[in-house]
Amino acid sequence: MQRRRCSLAAAAALRCLLLVVVAVADDAGGATATATATPVILATVCGNTTAADQEGFDVSFVNALELIYQNVTRSGFGAAASGEGADTVYGLGQCMGYLSPTDCQLCYAQSRVKLPHCLPATGGRIYLDGCFLRFGADNFTAVATDTSDTAVCSNATVSSPAFAATSAALLRNVTAAAPGSRDYYYSASSSSSSSSALPSGAPRVYAAAQCWRSLNASTCAACVASARDRVVGRCLPRAAEGYGLNAGCVVRYSTQPFYLPANAAAAAGTSTRHIIIVVIASVFSALAVIGMALVWAKMRNRRSDHHDDMDGSSEIIRTIAASHLSFKYEELRKATDDFNQINKLGQGGYGSVYKGVLLDGREIAIKRLFFNTRQWADQFFNEVRLVSQVQHKNLVKLLGCSIEGPESLLVYEYLCNTSLDHYLFDAFKKTALDWERRFEIILGTAEGLSYLHNASEIRIIHRDIKASNILLDERFRPKIADFGLARNFMEDQSHLSTGLAGTFGYMAPEYIVHGQLTEKADIYSYGVLVLEIITGRKSHNSVASSAEGHSLLSLIWKHYNEGTLMELLDPNLREQCTDEGALKVFHVGLLCAQASPNLRPPMWKVVEMLGSRNKELPRPTQPPFINIKGSNAKSDSSGSSSLKSNSDKSPFSLNQLSVSGVQARKLKS
Repeated sequence: MQRRRCSLAAAAALRCLLLVVVAVADDAGGATATATATPVILATVCGNTTAADQEGFDVSFVNALELIYQNVTRSGFGAAASGEGADTVYGLGQCMGYLSPTDCQLCYAQSRVKLPHCLPATGGRIYLDGCFLRFGADNFTAVATDTSDTAVCSNATVSSPAFAATSAALLRNVTAAAPGSRDYYYSASSSSSSSSALPSGAPRVYAAAQCWRSLNASTCAACVASARDRVVGRCLPRAAEGYGLNAGCVVRYSTQPFYLPANAAAAAGTSTRHIIIVVIASVFSALAVIGMALVWAKMRNRRSDHHDDMDGSSEIIRTIAASHLSFKYEELRKATDDFNQINKLGQGGYGSVYKGVLLDGREIAIKRLFFNTRQWADQFFNEVRLVSQVQHKNLVKLLGCSIEGPESLLVYEYLCNTSLDHYLFDAFKKTALDWERRFEIILGTAEGLSYLHNASEIRIIHRDIKASNILLDERFRPKIADFGLARNFMEDQSHLSTGLAGTFGYMAPEYIVHGQLTEKADIYSYGVLVLEIITGRKSHNSVASSAEGHSLLSLIWKHYNEGTLMELLDPNLREQCTDEGALKVFHVGLLCAQASPNLRPPMWKVVEMLGSRNKELPRPTQPPFINIKGSNAKSDSSGSSSLKSNSDKSPFSLNQLSVSGVQARKLKS
């Protein structure tokens, strides 16, 4: 064991140093941006007016930003409006033309997490290094300048006397060219522009200008001219970098080639020599550190294990190693035939899942986690700690884990029918889900959530209830799985403030907007799941499959108001259930998916509703949803809120990727 720890320590030291080598080499090579870098926030401006109906405004806000996201990921720009009357929210998002599609999505994701901090104000905007996002109660999409326009200058300075003149001339050139360029974007450097030759001793300058695509050419020209004059007046003659931030555009200059890809910005000869020197030096350093790690591991006294770490993971490791939960890594590796792809059952949010057969013939499911950061380690220990404390017929049973090998593994009971989404959304397989089985899945999932929220020793919020996290046994009985995102409540806590985590399309609007987590977020996700089960439609892509341009929640609400819900029942169930039984399930799903968290029934009440025959249910209120009013969409006379897109009339689809925020606050168990 001591030799194994020694090897692992050496391997960890080598991996760490290799990461340092890569980082230093990238820096020496002149890389200007990476896809993993967090975009820098340049400025945030929040309005002074508060929404009269904050709850209704929040729902419209979430809807507007969701539609913008769909368009930004496709084309780098999106503008939308959601809601009616005083609850109407307009939004606009734009990435700078020099961002790659991946960097654009990362930048928008960062802005989307930060902008809700302006709520409950009825307006706000955020400028990041590479993208812009704004919302407001009035239509601002054609506005080029306003009183909130500003400029941001770097603290780094340039002493060259010719720098100011060179930068100003370059800015004049790019702002003159941007209104006539594709997507109103233009970039150039002081050596490639039409200005005079670069003065002796002056550093090369790079500049870019971009207007939002919602403007026309004339307002774009006025916008970039205003931003240019502001950044020249405030940042020059000495600031090495400056941004002119207007309502309708951004103008930027810098001594760094910010708009060039990393390989184009790398210097050739001298930088290459520097990289070789750094790598060689790092290799020798690695060898030295590995040697020290070997000596340290040999001399380390086991008593040092008793030092408590910050998150208690050492105690968890010792407890697991001494319990029946501990599996040997080699035993699990052989059970999966060295994690053969043939045995792979699926891909989860935190690793891959494989089927395994132990020497005694037991079939198991093994979740294989590779964590390279503290957050990934937290997810592993969180799942072990939580799941090992709960036991219920509708929760996947944790059999144990492996913590001593090169990677961490979770071992669960094997469920032969995999997950609900494999059947529910497959035209051929869904026939196996008759009415009786679907109702049992709906009721069993409710019972499992009720246990987590109310009956277990610790209150647990799952945070990622969806079809792919409902596993099915040989009789198609449901078991809730994947507790990697779960959080537990203390008895005196009403809510948690956490990083954003879950799956878009299933996440409650109040959680997306405010980040305050209660069991009501699980109830909302459950409501969406129920409506998916009874209709056989995916919530996230129903807009694309609907000729009317409605999301699933919107479509169900429309038919509810018209008294035609049975038209949405999965055709496979038409002859298998009564109208009364189907309508009750529709009704329960709508109650759980209401926009107001206070109106959603607790899960124990949901179980009671599903089990009772004659009990009258309360009337649901409107759920939050997105309607697309495109050129081919029929008008909706139901009075429901709508989303209108300025950038894209085509339907969109959401994905089912689980999304986690930076890091949730640690809790005491």
